[in-house]
Amino acid sequence: MNKRRISIEDIARRAGVSHSTVSRALRDNALISPKVREEIKRLAQEMSYVPNAIAQSLQNKRTNTIGVVVTSIADPFFAEVVEGIEKIARPAGLSVLLSASHRNFEQEMAAIDTFHRRRVDGILVADSRISKQHIKQLTQIAVPTVLINSQTEDQSEILHSVAIDDRLGAKLATEHLISLGHTAIGYLGVGDRSRSNQQRLEGYQMALTEAGIPPNTDWVSISDEYDTRTSDVNTGKNMLSKLLSAEVTGIFCYNDMVAVGALLACQELGILVPRNLSLVGFDGIALGSYVTPALTTVSQPMLEIGGYAMQMLLDLLEEKTVENRVLSPFLVERGSSAALLTI
Repeated sequence: MNKRRISIEDIARRAGVSHSTVSRALRDNALISPKVREEIKRLAQEMSYVPNAIAQSLQNKRTNTIGVVVTSIADPFFAEVVEGIEKIARPAGLSVLLSASHRNFEQEMAAIDTFHRRRVDGILVADSRISKQHIKQLTQIAVPTVLINSQTEDQSEILHSVAIDDRLGAKLATEHLISLGHTAIGYLGVGDRSRSNQQRLEGYQMALTEAGIPPNTDWVSISDEYDTRTSDVNTGKNMLSKLLSAEVTGIFCYNDMVAVGALLACQELGILVPRNLSLVGFDGIALGSYVTPALTTVSQPMLEIGGYAMQMLLDLLEEKTVENRVLSPFLVERGSSAALLTI
């Protein structure tokens, strides 16, 4: 038989005071004398009293929980973003509930609705597909919400967001390869028609144009697996062949996982990286520093992204004015890129 939970009424009977006196004492209400407060707290500890979180949330109109929606809990990028979220949430006394959308808008909205019904205090959504046409749905939920790296071009101005400058990151990657003497540079992308994929392609094209290198459609290899994108590593492995046929000497990959896939394909084909082919990724996940050769990448400040988004949510909960933020990525040079060998 389960041991019955000790209630405030039990403490009140033991102390010989009213229920309201115990309740106030446990909340350090100044209406109760310090001596009585200390005695009631001692009794509560002695009787192993555990506060009722549901009752407290009804009283305070807060549950001290936030909901976080990511595309995949297996993606190391989101693991670091969530770590950044928790570093700010934990000292604020907030617990984090996690759900995955799998890049599916219906699942994303279902997760948001579930969090709403669980009465979370706020919601963070990574890689969101929410756009202007969905504002009415979001407004009806009426929970402070912050988007992280939103994936829609027509995001409403009333939505709060923290994002990375994808075009800048792509330019940094491509300019790095150009600086090493590469002029035949490929882009290896994913096929989910996301905003980040489009903007990274644009940044790559801008860097080529500014360097006077005519764009070549054969240098762009983008997966057509829009509805079945499950493994970016497999995308990198499977889509590399088109770029090899186009005789590129350097490749900018949509993210580090795609680059790892391309690197594995090169090893299977006997292509030496970076002697025969230079590779650059995007994200800066820890895995990139463990592969051989270590991956040159455009690093997103993942911990900061999560931290800024969480702080923005805290400010919204306190009804403070917030401004959307766009953070700048930076290049991390490692062993997968090198100067073009000339014969």
